[in-house]
This record gives sequence, structure tokens and C-alpha cells, in this order.
Amino acid sequence: MQTNLADFIKDTAQGKEAESILRACVHCGFCTATCPTYQLLGDELDGPRGRIYLIKQVLEGREFTASTQLHLDRCLTCRSCESTCPSGVRYGRLVDIGREVVEKRVARPAGQRAVRWLLKEFVPRAGLFGASMALGRAVKPLLPGMLKAKVPDVRAPGRWPEHRHPRRWIALAGCAQPAMAPSVNRAAARVLDAIGISLVEVAGAGCCGAVRYHLNDQPGGLDDARRNVDAWAPLLERGEVEGILMTASGCGVQVREYGHLLAGDARYRDRARQIGESTLDLSELLTREVASLERALQARGGGRGERISFHAPCTLQHGQKIRGVVERLLLAAGYELTVVADAHLCCGSAGTYSLLQPELSMRLRDNKLAALGAGGPTRIASANVGCMTHLESAATVPVVHWIELIDERLNTAKGG
Repeated sequence: MQTNLADFIKDTAQGKEAESILRACVHCGFCTATCPTYQLLGDELDGPRGRIYLIKQVLEGREFTASTQLHLDRCLTCRSCESTCPSGVRYGRLVDIGREVVEKRVARPAGQRAVRWLLKEFVPRAGLFGASMALGRAVKPLLPGMLKAKVPDVRAPGRWPEHRHPRRWIALAGCAQPAMAPSVNRAAARVLDAIGISLVEVAGAGCCGAVRYHLNDQPGGLDDARRNVDAWAPLLERGEVEGILMTASGCGVQVREYGHLLAGDARYRDRARQIGESTLDLSELLTREVASLERALQARGGGRGERISFHAPCTLQHGQKIRGVVERLLLAAGYELTVVADAHLCCGSAGTYSLLQPELSMRLRDNKLAALGAGGPTRIASANVGCMTHLESAATVPVVHWIELIDERLNTAKGG
């Protein structure tokens, strides 16, 4: 794609990156076929190719309006288009750049500004978010439907094992997961303990930065990243831990990009790159240690045969390119997996998307639940707290994190 970027951006790092991405696009349209919003709306401007044209116009200095902003807002940033693209177009990075430019030049209505400000100032603060979630549960019967759906019931988290092994990995607690699904990291800690690895959370770390970054507060998101780098890098440098482990795929895709996101920061870029390169999804670590996991499963004598549907979050399969890994672990643990049609499509959660674009989000959720339910599962599993909560709001069977299922097979949750 030929480009002629405007003076305000062409000589900047963002401009050079955007131009490289734009030039890779050959207009083939393969991306359109796998775009969830294009499938729902049938509008070229609500598909990746159309949005790329809109971003190109923005960066070339042509006139753009609130309509441009709306089409970019409707993008889930699911990155399904990246998995389909034969040219390797890094659409996710391009849409972040385009949104940031548009955000600075198109004034939003006061209501939209207020909601976005609340989300980016409220959600990343784990203490405030947790207190509000506890209050929400106390008054849940009184809440309106949309808010009630965002306040999931909490499963008993169980114990966190002692840090007794010489092998240690850091777990990100994050901002939303401790309040919405505290059982996840504890289940992960118990499973890893059973194979000789201790999981630790580090004081000082917090939100991965994705919430602010994808609400077009890129500076705030980068500050969140810097705080985590400061908390984790000393432990890596001293060899006290092997790496950083992600139990929420949405956080994982953000942390793995720290090196790129902070490449222009001379003080942080080397440590940020080290953090990104030292980060694994939980499923990747367990796959590396699968022989130990299988021995532990055999020793514990877990049950077999439950029928599960697995929803692979977009941040897992498209963002981190991890496909089929969780499924193999669940099969190894004795679960039977259903076939899920259109498994590449987003469930509609997409971070704050379900609050900012509720109508589209709910349609995607209902479509996803129909696909997940077609095989008659007793439970649905996923790998990201946002997807879990979103699906749970309308599911007819329980929705859990896949590591909780492995934990059950190991019987480590008993008495915990």
C-alpha cells in the first residue's frame, strides 16, 4: 500500500512503524472473512481492510470525523485478522497508533469521556476495584442487569502452597483477576507445587497496562509497564526466579510486548525486553513440564471423562499465537473436549469493550455460547478472566479457568 504520511507524524517512531505496517498490506481482503464485527455489521469500514484505509487517511492528514472514531472504536482488537493475513500485517499495532491520533483530534461527547476516564482510573487500581467488587456482591440483587453481569460469584480460592521449591516463577496478580477470580492464581500455584515449582507474586507489581493503553491512554499504560519492570527485573537479574508466568492471556499479550512498547525509553528498554522474553503463558510452562505433570496426575489418581468446551481467548490464539496447547493439557488430564465451531471468533469481552460497545458485545457472546454449548459440555473453560466473566453472565453451565480443571484432577484443591 503506497503511503504519503503527513508532516505531523512521518518522521516519528510511530509514523515509521505505521508506514511499514501500511506498506505490507496488499488489499487482499482475507482478513475481512474472519473479522467478528464485519460478520455482524457487513460494513467494509467495520472490517480490518476498511479500518486500515481509514487509518491511512488519518495519518496522511486527510479530514476525519467522529464517524472515523466510531469505526475504530468498534474494533475488538481481537487480532483474528493477523492470524489470517498472508502478508503478516501487524494490524493490532496499527490500530493502536490510529486510535491515539484520532483521540487527540476528535472531541468525544462528555458522557463517553466520563465513562472512559472512570474505566482507566478505576479498573487498574486493584485495591479500589476489589473493594468495589465486594460491595457489588453485597448488593448484587439490586443492581441493573448489565452491572449485575459484571459481578461474578467467587469460588473458594483454596490455599496457596508454601514457597518450598528452589525453582520459582513470578505470577502477575493483575488488577481485575484478584477480585473477580481469586481461585485462578491459587489453583496455578497448587498445580505447579505438585511438579516442584513455587509460584510467587511480587509486591509492587500491578495492572499490566492493557486497560489504559487500549483506552488510548498510552502514557498511562506505559507507566504501568514501567512499574512492573521495576518490580520484576531485580529478581530476574539476581537469578531468584526463572521467569514471569501469566494466568490471564490478556495480560500475557501485553507483557510480552513490553520490549517493543518501551523500546524508545533508554532507561527501561533493555529490562523491558528481558521481561518480555522471560514471560510465558501458564500453558507453555506446563507443556515444558508435561512429563512431570503426567506423573503427578497418575500419582493423584484423578477422575476421567467429563465433557468440557474450551474457549480460546483472542489474546491467547491470535495475540500470543498459542493454539491447541491448553487443549492438549486438558486431554492429558482426562477431560473430553467438544468441537467448537468458529473457535477463532471473539466472545465479545475484549477488555472494556463489553461496557463500551454492549450491543455488539452481547451478540458476539450469545453466538459464542451457542457454539460452546452445541457439544453438550458440563462446563466451559477459558484462559482469561474477562472472557470467563463475560461468558458466565449468560451461560447455562459453570465457566472456569482451565487451570482449575487441572487442579481438580490433581486433587490439590481438597481441603484447601
